[in-house]
Amino acid sequence: MIHKKYAIILGTRPEIIKLYSLIKTFQNNREDFIIIHTNQHYSEDMDRIFFNELDIPSPAYNLHVGSGTHGRQTGLMLERIEKVLHKERPYCVFVQGDTNTVLAGSLVASKMQIKVAHVEAGLRSYDRQMPEEINRIMADHVSDFLFPPTVKQKKILLSENISKEKIHVVGNTIVDAVYLIKEIAQKKSTILNKLGLTRSNYILVTAHRQENVDYEDKLENIIKGLELVCKKFNMKVIYPIHPRAMKMLKSFKIRVNESIILIDPIGYLDMLNMLQNCRLLLTDSGGLQEESCILNIPCITLRENTERPETLSVKSNMLAGTDPKRILECAIAMDNNKKKWENPFGNGKTAEKIHSIISKA
Repeated sequence: MIHKKYAIILGTRPEIIKLYSLIKTFQNNREDFIIIHTNQHYSEDMDRIFFNELDIPSPAYNLHVGSGTHGRQTGLMLERIEKVLHKERPYCVFVQGDTNTVLAGSLVASKMQIKVAHVEAGLRSYDRQMPEEINRIMADHVSDFLFPPTVKQKKILLSENISKEKIHVVGNTIVDAVYLIKEIAQKKSTILNKLGLTRSNYILVTAHRQENVDYEDKLENIIKGLELVCKKFNMKVIYPIHPRAMKMLKSFKIRVNESIILIDPIGYLDMLNMLQNCRLLLTDSGGLQEESCILNIPCITLRENTERPETLSVKSNMLAGTDPKRILECAIAMDNNKKKWENPFGNGKTAEKIHSIISKA
């Protein structure tokens, strides 16, 4: 049997979370693997805490790329990932999702004739203004193993003339992560007590995407929408705010009503605990659309599109965009929802399926 070494390339908190179960599966099966961290998220509060909380081995390489323009960030990643892969020569590189880390990792590996496995392949928003859309398309088309969450994404990949032999529908690793971690979060997280919150008596918000927070009109409209929701439901709106969003609020001098409570970024255990106990979620995050669906929490997405159409099909989610009145209308509609739907993202065994496929390749 040929010895196989794997490299898992990640760079952001969502990637850490979604690759958690795969890392654990590799550990349990004593696979030879390394973690390469581009450090695309560079704040300790936004990054290292996830490794500590989830008991994930420290990266073998930390590339310290940090923030910057898309070109600069991706360019640094290309250069630094290439050096590591030249040294380590893995059989296969794993990337997850749609970040600049995914783009750089998949491009470098494919040019070096190293196999590429794309976890969560086939997602499309059909909005080329989103940098993530470009990243996920590029990664899919250079990958040797594509692991779409559902049949919807498989059909998209086939429509783009990707060979069906490369495509394996496996579910979504976020289900694995949520199932494995939610009870730990309930036991270890003290965030609700710290903030004086009780179950179903607050609304959770996240908004960080470039296309929302980098434009004054959109960011101001989101804040206005949150104020309308807060007034209608007469409860606290909790917003763990991304450094980028905070920077832009200050830059645009947007006033935030005291009813919207801005808090520092929180770890995954605290976020999962807050999510599973909130009344509603308002977000522009793709991952949180999935997690709220899994946990039966109604979601309002602060975007005009989503690459998670399954959440719309099962009615766990509505698209509100950034119009304040539309945000309020969607919040009211989702609060009146029966809050029971079938989870479309798998049974929590995704990492095991991926490992089985890759080990037989």
